[in-house]
Amino acid sequence: MVAQGKWVKLDQKGTGPGARSSHAITMAGQKAYAFGGEFKPRVPVDSNLYVFDLNELTWSVVSVTGDIPPPRVGVTMASIGDTIYVFGGRDSTHKELNELYSFNTCTSKWTLVSSGDTGPPHRSYHSITSDDRHVYVFGGCGNNGRLNDLWAYDTVDKKWLSFPLPGENCKGRGGPGLAVAQGKIWVVYGFSGVELDDVHFFDPANEKWVQVETRGEKPTARSVFSTVGIGKSIFIYGGEVDPSDLGHLGAGKFSSEFFVLDTDALEWKRLEDGANSSDHPGPRGWCAYAAGQLDDKEGLLVYGGNSDSNDRLGDIYFFTP
Repeated sequence: MVAQGKWVKLDQKGTGPGARSSHAITMAGQKAYAFGGEFKPRVPVDSNLYVFDLNELTWSVVSVTGDIPPPRVGVTMASIGDTIYVFGGRDSTHKELNELYSFNTCTSKWTLVSSGDTGPPHRSYHSITSDDRHVYVFGGCGNNGRLNDLWAYDTVDKKWLSFPLPGENCKGRGGPGLAVAQGKIWVVYGFSGVELDDVHFFDPANEKWVQVETRGEKPTARSVFSTVGIGKSIFIYGGEVDPSDLGHLGAGKFSSEFFVLDTDALEWKRLEDGANSSDHPGPRGWCAYAAGQLDDKEGLLVYGGNSDSNDRLGDIYFFTP
């Protein structure tokens, strides 16, 4: 049986963020919130919080109060219930950041939750995911190179938890996939100076890291792809498969492929996702992406990113497996 899925390109009305990459998006209910990013390499665009209504297909700028995060690139967002969490990134002076902010979507208020010596060290181009209680942060580019540490912010106890470091096999990396599946936190691929193709998980129940051998139609090494965990499956789309000689200033070569990892069988499958249809997003990386629901079906929202031509993209797609 061939694994399949369907892309839909969403129309956009209203005042939206436009084209950008290295930004973040997350969904709370039928609304997607976008923050951060760049249009020119390494230059943060703004500190607006934009909201996209998936029913009306309309963007607007949220009128906010409180501790508004300054502009940044390489930032991440996750949501639990009505609350959005924003962590890290890099500011306009190229300084790595480590503040955790929360945003209450009911009151439209930003709150600085932690900074300084509390919580994970400064970083950008890390990965974030959440379950119904914790926001997990892994890896990224730190002050002294690429990181391989895993942290969780407990939104009930309002405190950071640090986990044991993985072994030497799990190199420090930027742009990895991070997903929760079957109670474990999975780290998929990423960039350590070279594109990686390894898979690891951390089991919080016994505080152990495990590197797994996967089989099947295995994706080539890549980073800065879009990731979503649904049930026992981890879906990955796109990403950089060949880095640019110009580093962050260049585009590199991007994939348009979609794969799914069954975390039980540890087997990859390539998805038939209508690669030639007009609704397909094509090759890209450095996108903003989020798990969410469209028409009551779970899937992956992908917004913007960078293209093979090094032009920033501003379109939005939703994938349903």
